[in-house]
Amino acid sequence: MTPAPWTPLSGATHAVALEVLLHGPLSRSELARRLDLSAGSLTRLARPLLDSGLLVESGTGQEPRAGHESRAGRPTRPLDIVADAHHFIGVKITHEDAHAVLTTLRAEVVASARADLPGRDPASVVAVLRSLTAGLVAELAPKAPHITAAGVSLGGRVADRGTVVEAPFLEWDDAVPLGVMLSDALGMPTAVDNDLLALTRAEHWFGAARGRDRFAVLTVGAGIGYGLVVHDSVVDSPDAGVGLLGHFPLDALGPLCPRGHRGCATAMLSMASVCAAVSVGLRREVGYDECLDLAAAGDPVAGPLVMASGRALGRLVAAVANLTLTTEIVLTGEGARLAEVAHEALRDGLAYDRDPRAAAVSLDVRPVDFALWARGAAVTAIQAYVLGS
Repeated sequence: MTPAPWTPLSGATHAVALEVLLHGPLSRSELARRLDLSAGSLTRLARPLLDSGLLVESGTGQEPRAGHESRAGRPTRPLDIVADAHHFIGVKITHEDAHAVLTTLRAEVVASARADLPGRDPASVVAVLRSLTAGLVAELAPKAPHITAAGVSLGGRVADRGTVVEAPFLEWDDAVPLGVMLSDALGMPTAVDNDLLALTRAEHWFGAARGRDRFAVLTVGAGIGYGLVVHDSVVDSPDAGVGLLGHFPLDALGPLCPRGHRGCATAMLSMASVCAAVSVGLRREVGYDECLDLAAAGDPVAGPLVMASGRALGRLVAAVANLTLTTEIVLTGEGARLAEVAHEALRDGLAYDRDPRAAAVSLDVRPVDFALWARGAAVTAIQAYVLGS
């Protein structure tokens, strides 16, 4: 059976479907309240969506979500979408491998896979992604016969959801029409996005920040990333992939970053910088997890160095909150465990640069793996399909 399409939807009908996708299942009364519609208008708008199969009634007797109960206490028939009617591929590309996931329309991960990159040239990357996608499609063929679209994310600058302008980790300095190349290779529409923007989109629609109309996302890992949602929209910019926050000054006495900035966010917080500082102090090579383990155990060398990074992280959180006037910040990335190990130092740094009269900052720390980055890429594809962008 061909899944009901979103493409003909527009106006209030599209708003109904989108609200159910993001917040469903919803009772009719709650949905009407959210969209400021009369009961009659909602019935008229929902009927073609139900007839097409895009929306379904979840059934009587189903326990409604908090806040969605019928005032009269009667069983509700919440409206919902069929999440597994559409499936999407999401791929996160790093400098050495590619991580892929297959998701539903609500970005629920159904399957995942990874593969090494034998080369970083565009043709080699496309070949790996074609193989990864084929493997996921074959594995889930009985359950997910229809793949609607694909999304790909990477660290770098991306234009028009398709052209990679620059990707330092892949050593791409010239524009690469990756979206067109992958659409041809995969046989489906493929959107390309900056990885941090894709992750922010996923947090906004289906993640910890769902329902918030203003928040920031900070990532700590190979680099320092930053995403922002204002007025319920992701702030998108051609500069998103430049890594501007990575060189925000944090410690005038800190080490130098590769560009010569002393004590910037990259120098103080990137995983490589933390490892380098501890390795020099211990006179042996130390990995990131060991750096944090040693600090947590009170090592006299690793401890102060990791705490200095934790304090710098707190100052960066304060800077984001101060400059964007948001108090909701999601901290994630492969290096986010720093916030746990150096919790007190982080709080000290935050308090140092945050006016005590200002509202408290809510910091939601969520360690992330590459599968969640790939899920962000899938959400880019989901949004491109659902919003027609």
